[in-house]
Amino acid sequence: MAPAPERGAFATAVADARRAGELLVQPRMGFADLPRMREGLLAVKGARARTVGTLTIDSYTRVGDDESAARALAEGTDLNGYPIVAHGADTTRRLVSDLVGDGFAVQVRHGSADPIGIIRALLDAGLDATEGGPVSYCLPYSRTPIRTSVEAWARSCELLASRPGTHLESFGGCMLGQLCPPGLLVALSVLEGIFFRQYGVRSVSLSYAQQTHHGQDVEALQAMRTLAGEHLAGLDWHVVLYTYMGVFPRTTGGALGLLRDSAVLAMRTGTERMIVKTPAEAHRIPTIQDNVHALEEAARAAAGEPGRAGAVEPEFGVEAEARALIDTVLGLHPDVGRALTEAFRRGLLDVPYCLHADNANRSRSYIDTRGALQWHSTGAMPIAATPVPGRERLRADDLLGMLSHTQESFDRAALARGEGSDGRTALPV
Repeated sequence: MAPAPERGAFATAVADARRAGELLVQPRMGFADLPRMREGLLAVKGARARTVGTLTIDSYTRVGDDESAARALAEGTDLNGYPIVAHGADTTRRLVSDLVGDGFAVQVRHGSADPIGIIRALLDAGLDATEGGPVSYCLPYSRTPIRTSVEAWARSCELLASRPGTHLESFGGCMLGQLCPPGLLVALSVLEGIFFRQYGVRSVSLSYAQQTHHGQDVEALQAMRTLAGEHLAGLDWHVVLYTYMGVFPRTTGGALGLLRDSAVLAMRTGTERMIVKTPAEAHRIPTIQDNVHALEEAARAAAGEPGRAGAVEPEFGVEAEARALIDTVLGLHPDVGRALTEAFRRGLLDVPYCLHADNANRSRSYIDTRGALQWHSTGAMPIAATPVPGRERLRADDLLGMLSHTQESFDRAALARGEGSDGRTALPV
């Protein structure tokens, strides 16, 4: 039997939360200004919740333009994230060294199809966790060919694996954030986890973005745990849920309702970690306090849930769909990277509404009368579609309606409950 993988600070924080039966909650947060970044990490650590922190990287660093990031720092120009390469390892180490430990850790989040420089910088700074993947940080965010991204991520995984205790999260379950049926999300996340394993990473997490139907999401997260148990045996692994990533409710009551729903979903499915969104999302960039409020609200909702529920019957067929996709891809080539590249070349993996040149873009999805995501067309993928009767093609107004479906549903529910803009019950005047 292989020895258990060594856990670094991030994986240890997850394991501690799991043993305590608490949901680990995490914000998206990144500032170029060091005092402000420090303030944000301190506030997250001090929140009334079990938390981990985030350094979200700026867009220059994400595409490897470290020179422009350094120039912006020198000129005092604002950046939309933390320029980890331009700041240098010593600066980042000083930023986080007295924060990490005692159950708190920091993950670097970036969005890069070629993250080798970012990963080198975070490791040199003493950090041990990041996320992404050869598909999930290629198709939505860049024009980089999948083959090139696969090669870059293979080198990056090998670098991570060379340091004991490192952790890597697949972003595969969050493709485009919304309107991707759960079977494909689960399959992509598991496939990226297998890719990470191939290149030596021994602590991984698999992501899933909350979609449009609670029951379908429960089934998807259950399927992910089953398939991860089969394909990632011997690794240290866990599941991370993202609060809905699409158009967010415009009322505070609706936004808080959606956030609480995601926390309940996490607890009912045994999900260990959750990335939150804030009620400010629909209106502006969230402040540090907005993020802390969201973390605490999610923690309260999770604490009020009794815990993991029993297995659900497969009403939506998510596991069967994901299994068919995974088995098809793994049957293409023993090297997972080459298998992924070939799968997209043949359209055996096909992300709906994704315009990347290497994506066939023949698949389409829709929201059915139950509010669940279904396949309208699947192109060459080895799964079946259930098109809308009498509707051969989806129209532009269909797409717009789907994009606003969750926002409108939760806003209507909040107004029906009589909740005011602060999420509390409105009192009669």
